[in-house]
Parts: sequence; C-alpha cells; structure tokens
Amino acid sequence: MDELKDDPGKKMRTLLAGGKTSPLARLPKKANAGSFLPLQAETSKESKDAPLKNETPHASRAPKPVLPSKGINFNFGPPFWTIASVLSLTINVILLIILLALWVNLQNLNINIGSAMKMGNGLLGGLYTNFEKMDRAHITTTIPVETTIPVKFDLQLNQQTNVVWSQDVTINNALVTVKTGGLNIVNALTTIVLPQGTTLPIVLDLTVPVDKVVPVALTVEVDIPLDQTQLHEPFSGLQDVVKPFYCMINPGALKLDGQPVCK
Repeated sequence: MDELKDDPGKKMRTLLAGGKTSPLARLPKKANAGSFLPLQAETSKESKDAPLKNETPHASRAPKPVLPSKGINFNFGPPFWTIASVLSLTINVILLIILLALWVNLQNLNINIGSAMKMGNGLLGGLYTNFEKMDRAHITTTIPVETTIPVKFDLQLNQQTNVVWSQDVTINNALVTVKTGGLNIVNALTTIVLPQGTTLPIVLDLTVPVDKVVPVALTVEVDIPLDQTQLHEPFSGLQDVVKPFYCMINPGALKLDGQPVCK
C-alpha cells in the first residue's frame, strides 16, 4: 500500500486491473453533464454579445458593400463602331466606283464641262420657256351647237296695226248714214261689200299662248386664257421648280416679255 501511494502509475494500473472504477467514473452523469452545460451556454452567449476587440461600436451598423454581380456584361461599343466603320468603307468604295464609271463614260463620249453646261442651259431653258408659254396660252375653238329648246309662255299683244283683206268681205245689216245734196239716209240697215286688198287699221289687244319646241343650230366661238383657269397654278409651280437650276446655269435668262427670270 505504501508503494501504491508513492507510485501513482502503479496505483492507476492496479485500479484498471482490479476492475475498480475511478472516482471520476463514480460521479453521477447528470451532475457531470449539468456542471459543464451552463458554463458552455454562458460562454457562447457572452461570445455573441461581446463586440470584437478590433471593432468599433458602430462597425456592425455600417452597410455591407455591394459586390458587382458576376453575370454577363454586354459591351456594345466596339462591335457598333466596327460595323459602322465597315459600312462607311463599303459606301465610300461604291461611290468611288460610280465616280470612276462616270469619268470613264465622259471621256469616252468626249463631253467636257462647257458642252455639259450648254446642254443644261438648253434643256432647262426650254423647259422654263415652254411652261411659261403654256401658262400664257389661250384655248380658242369653234363649238357647233345643234339642239332643241322647248318654248312655252304667254305672249301679250297690245298694239295698233293695219290689216289687208285677202278677199272680198261682205258685211250684213250694217248701219249706214249717207248724206248727199238730194238724199239723206241716217242709220239705215244695208249690206256692204269690202273688196279684196282693202286696208283697215286695227288695234290688237290679246294674249297669245306659246307652246313650241324650237330647233337651234349655231356655232359658238370660245377663247379661254389658261392663266385664268385652274391650270395656272401647276404651270407656275413647274416654272418655280426649274427656276433655281436655270438661274445657276444662266443667271441672265429672260422671260418671253423681256423681264429677267432670276430676280
């Protein structure tokens, strides 16, 4: 026993070999567990509530920085300028080809700038002059008219005229007064014969109804100035369209009446 007290290793081996439980093993489990749990709970609670040593009191209230999202970022700048550059170069090449083709054609046809100006002057001057003539023109023609006109009205007559008998006229029971040197007859009934060709003055006072269809056949002369019709506006508009180009080629152009075109 004395040796066991002096040597703790031997004491431990003896306890394990003899099947005796250690004093720690003989402690109740509930007490053992309960003695450690409150300590751990308090420690964790204190660790949560206590601020970190390096943190300031307001550090926890500061908003967290928002990191940029890792989604796909579309950048339209370089593709757009690349496409625009390609289109610009293509258009410039096409225009250069057109200019070269025109230059070759002009060389083949031996057309110089002076002849082109003369052609433009003749073309634009002819257009402007013809539009001016059209605006100043007149429509003159003869229109034949053949038709019938219904005539229906009352003709009022009240006038004096002479009537000539076309044959002998006999007047029966006419009152005749005859005064001669030896014979006087007053208001005697007699028969009178008026010979053919006798002229008698009479007064016509009557209403004559007229209801006829009258045929009409005549020719009508027509003279219509176009500057007084609705055609004046389009003719004047065509002159205004040609005028700027005509004045560029020929600034001293004159109208038909001698007035300057370019004012």
